[in-house]
Amino acid sequence: MHLFYTPDIEANAIEYVLNEDESKHCARVLRLGIGDPIVLIDGRGSLFRVEIADAHPKRTKVRILTIERNYGKRNHYLHIAVAPTKNLDRLEWFLEKATEIGIDEITPIICEHSERKELKVERLMKVVTAAVKQSLSAYHPKINEPIDFRRFAEELPATQHFIAHCLEATKVTLTAEIKPHGSYCVLIGPEGDFSPSEVEFAISKGCQAISLGNTRLRTETAALYACMEINLLNRN
Repeated sequence: MHLFYTPDIEANAIEYVLNEDESKHCARVLRLGIGDPIVLIDGRGSLFRVEIADAHPKRTKVRILTIERNYGKRNHYLHIAVAPTKNLDRLEWFLEKATEIGIDEITPIICEHSERKELKVERLMKVVTAAVKQSLSAYHPKINEPIDFRRFAEELPATQHFIAHCLEATKVTLTAEIKPHGSYCVLIGPEGDFSPSEVEFAISKGCQAISLGNTRLRTETAALYACMEINLLNRN
């Protein structure tokens, strides 16, 4: 199945023209021709099964055959707020794997101990889009612009909020606290962890402190661990 990401496609379209990049990939790289079937996704849950009407390397036209709404829709909403890693490859690895597993929103948070304080969201979007295609998902995770930790914690999204940290303190586990089929936000700190004042601030804003096990995890590993556990706890 050849899948193309088409975020600008209209909900009830009967025809569509791929942009130049996707047209080139379709007609020249994949060498698909008139009548060949492909799949389009809009990133909002709609999956379009189409056939090629005109295989042009700059403007391939397709004809929509069927539309499936809420394709592969999950029963919960997951938002991970994670401090960007110093090595950007590690953050991109997390984005790729989390997209394949299932995630709805990612926010880079800039913390007191952050070694990386600037980030190009456009580059991250390309990683996520590629992972969406790889996993045949009709939903494209939202990636927000980087934001200061305290600004983010001031207005926490979701119904349940968690902060994972390595400081000595009373903590719960996601298994014990997750309310199924809910909306969740998990905060993951930088390589140097959240500062004590950041943890205290987040808790004062409604976060629950959580443990992700007995070992000290890298930032991207902790973020993926939380993503996997929440998805597993919502399997039914």
